[in-house]
Amino acid sequence: MTIDKTLVPGENTGPQAAASAAALPVTPSRWLIEVIRETRPRQWPKNLLVFAAPLAAASLGRDHGFGYALLAMFAFACASAAVYFVNDVVDAERDRRHPVKRNRPIASGALPAQHALVLGALAVVLAVGAGVLIREPRLVEAVSVYLCLQFLYSFRLKHVPFLEVLLVASGFLLRVLGGAAATHVKPLSIWFLLVCTLGALGVAVAKRYTELTSLGDEAVRHRPVMRWYQPGMLRIVQLLIGVGMLATYLMWAASETTAARPWHLASALPLAAALVRFGVLTARRSVRPVEDLITRDALMLCFEVAWLVLFCAGLYAA
Repeated sequence: MTIDKTLVPGENTGPQAAASAAALPVTPSRWLIEVIRETRPRQWPKNLLVFAAPLAAASLGRDHGFGYALLAMFAFACASAAVYFVNDVVDAERDRRHPVKRNRPIASGALPAQHALVLGALAVVLAVGAGVLIREPRLVEAVSVYLCLQFLYSFRLKHVPFLEVLLVASGFLLRVLGGAAATHVKPLSIWFLLVCTLGALGVAVAKRYTELTSLGDEAVRHRPVMRWYQPGMLRIVQLLIGVGMLATYLMWAASETTAARPWHLASALPLAAALVRFGVLTARRSVRPVEDLITRDALMLCFEVAWLVLFCAGLYAA
């Protein structure tokens, strides 16, 4: 099977590309472009998870709840940007040996490390300040826990097998909890939290599986913790998580009111199709980010839209 090394649009490959990027004159406009690239715009959609709790509750929870949800999304966008700035400074040398990551602004030399650290500190202030601004301590707590865990991950815990996968997954779940806190949606269903947790864990495991299968022996050189993982083991875990997520979703749908139950049960069909499609896509050897498989594949998007339509139909029926 051939390895798909198609890169993100706008990114070149090879050491020549990195050298040419660093050789370009630093202008304000180019500097700003590199700063935006460093914040991973393709990862921004994951911050939409702050709307998960209000959507599941069919309520924004408080007056002007949509605005508060947007502020929570901004807070986590800033928090994740801060982590990217710091993490890429720490991993710069290792990233230069990766077929895709060597083109990142810091690894390529297009964005100075000192600038990245200052921007990271500013992003932390904005992320925590969002919760302070609306006087919502639970949002401050969610963002602060996210920052602490992700910085610990960047500096130390990414070398601890299995725990590092849980930390990657925790970032998704904390976005959900932060959105619930900002919009005052409570109490959260245990089934809802389990579905979100298993979904986040499934994505984290898929990240490691695709990295291990696409890079081969280079995966261990790039990420030493990969020596503890085997593709077959990760594939089985991914399958079990997918089955568990679907079963949990069905339990949640069955517990809904009579009017909403048929729609929510029906929405499990496109969800199951999306999980199967995700499994097929991750089986392909590719250096593309796992998130692209969720947001860039046409068939996957069709399943996701179908799920959303049926899910929302259940909310209105209720």
